[in-house]
Amino acid sequence: MRRMMMRTSPTGGLSLPAQVLLYLALAAGAVVMMMPFVWMASTACKPDVELNKIPVRWLPENPVCLGNLQQLYTTSPHFNRYMLNSALVTAGRTLGQLITCSLAAYGFARFRFPGRDVIFALCLGLLMVPFQAILIPEYMLIRKLGWLNTFRALIVPGMFSAFALFLLRQAFLQIPLEIEEAAIIDGANPLRVLWHITLPLSVPALAAFAVITVQAAWNDFLYPLVVSSTPDTRVVTIGIALLQGERRTPMNLLMMGSFLATLPMLALFVLLQRYFIAGISMGGVKR
Repeated sequence: MRRMMMRTSPTGGLSLPAQVLLYLALAAGAVVMMMPFVWMASTACKPDVELNKIPVRWLPENPVCLGNLQQLYTTSPHFNRYMLNSALVTAGRTLGQLITCSLAAYGFARFRFPGRDVIFALCLGLLMVPFQAILIPEYMLIRKLGWLNTFRALIVPGMFSAFALFLLRQAFLQIPLEIEEAAIIDGANPLRVLWHITLPLSVPALAAFAVITVQAAWNDFLYPLVVSSTPDTRVVTIGIALLQGERRTPMNLLMMGSFLATLPMLALFVLLQRYFIAGISMGGVKR
């Protein structure tokens, strides 16, 4: 006997006209969101004479992608260094947040101690404090520590995130407590339970955490601008901003640098988008 498998429709049982309108709206939204990326890639391959040409053309008539790329490295010879610095800062912040936030989230999710809810609420309250409000005090602290123009100044203050704490705590709460209790009965301590059971079962949340943290660290501009002023510690966002001139800005070189800086983030999101969506959905479930 053949069994029929019921599949849930992504449109929720809408009528055909409603489905058509829905897909048209989604397609229009996708086109609008893609337009800046298409314009960036197109401008990156345009020669100088086509930058201000009227009427505006989306595609360059005489593409000079390699020429603009060479000109970018001529104008900004430290661009590869800026990319490497951004990668180091991003990796340091992501690894630091993974350690600190996973430990803190596991403590808030599994242990009961006096003031737990109050402390967690205070941590979440950090999300309501604008970064600009603490920028000057943080700069003064970094200067007193002698960390200016060092990677410690770029990495250490970003090794904790209230949002990552909330996301990981919500993910840990979805894991059945009985699984961890069985490991504890077998002699595992809380750190081994976290490392061997809780974290492997929270892969979607960890992927969402990685995408959000990496993107925020890679795109950070204001804080690195304040604490670093030498090519050895400048990140790629500052390197792109330095391409702007006082009287003339080479938009094709600016867009070429932006295009190169965007590629790693696009590749990361494409690889982790499935886990990213699952992790965000998990973070919104209340237990």
